[in-house]
Amino acid sequence: MRIMHVSTRLILGGSQENTVLSCAGQAEDGHDVLLVYGPIEGPEGTMLPTVQRHGGITAIETPDLVREISPRRDWRCLRNLRRLIREHQPDVVHTHSSKAGILGREAAWLESVPAVVHTIHGLPFHPYLRKSKNAVYIGAERWSARRCHAIVTVADAMRDQALAAGIGRRDQYRTVRSGMVVEPYLDDSVSMRETRRTLGLPEDAFIVGTIARLAELKGHDDLIDALAPRMRIDPGLHLLWVGDGYWSERLLGRIHELGLDGQVHTPGLVPPERIPEWIRAMDVLAHPSYREGLPRAVVQGLLSAKPVVAHDLDGAPEVCIDDVTGLLVRPGDHHGLAAAIDRFRSDPGLGLRLGAAGRELVRVPFDHRSMVRELEMVYRGVLDAPGRPR
Repeated sequence: MRIMHVSTRLILGGSQENTVLSCAGQAEDGHDVLLVYGPIEGPEGTMLPTVQRHGGITAIETPDLVREISPRRDWRCLRNLRRLIREHQPDVVHTHSSKAGILGREAAWLESVPAVVHTIHGLPFHPYLRKSKNAVYIGAERWSARRCHAIVTVADAMRDQALAAGIGRRDQYRTVRSGMVVEPYLDDSVSMRETRRTLGLPEDAFIVGTIARLAELKGHDDLIDALAPRMRIDPGLHLLWVGDGYWSERLLGRIHELGLDGQVHTPGLVPPERIPEWIRAMDVLAHPSYREGLPRAVVQGLLSAKPVVAHDLDGAPEVCIDDVTGLLVRPGDHHGLAAAIDRFRSDPGLGLRLGAAGRELVRVPFDHRSMVRELEMVYRGVLDAPGRPR
């Protein structure tokens, strides 16, 4: 098949890693794969070198595919996407993220692409936006759902929330877990203590780690609010924040004002292939984010057999099952967040038991090879469907 993926930004992020692994797996299976993306800007890194190293993916930047609403640039982007579709004649156009999904689906539909597929990695509307802005996003997603054959979601929760908002038909939806290269997370040959020595982290501290952009709604402030009082009287309690973002200066300013600089470790952006190493150094992986599809960081923690604490929302409970594979906390419940971390600190056996159960739950469904196989089934299902509606 000739497959064209469209993604808004190739930053270091979960949806982007999902997209690049999909492209790589499809190219390795013998398909002709084109990846179209918008400008890569800001402090959040880039996955373009990973794409370029693969060699089997044709990557094309379209300069007007930008995240913000910009009628003039959006119109130019739509025209450029239509031109690329006419030039490459894809059998499948697979869009990712909201802006690329709206423009990419419209372009593919207008050009009569045989299979138009969109993945919802996380919904653009959520309770923390103004109602007027949510109304615009919901309207755009409803409109775009009528311009594609299939909608892939990374979590059942995304499907249910989209349908509740009147987006698409139930028969359009298929849940395909967001795949990753699982083997490095399953490798227990290097100890946590040895890993900490390599990374320059304190060997005897209790380290609560986070893998996330330092950005709005990712929950770093919650960790400060929940744990700072304990950290000020317990020098053995540390935070590890892997990632960077627009809120870095403000968050690190809070840490400095609290006098906790020596207890918060911030390595910044880390290449995806090194994430398993940093998780291995953690005692607990915490992910108190306020909006997600299904957080890859939680899955990565479970693959590493680490105790996981997450907010009880969106797709997180589908893998972080309370008291079975991890601990769930109500969003904004700082006392509950601190108590969950305390449970793991005071009962190492609990962490071992839940971590082992979590690893067994996610190791096969989240393997990137499973994702690539399931996506091909989605494509084939559309292409082979008799008399599919247009």
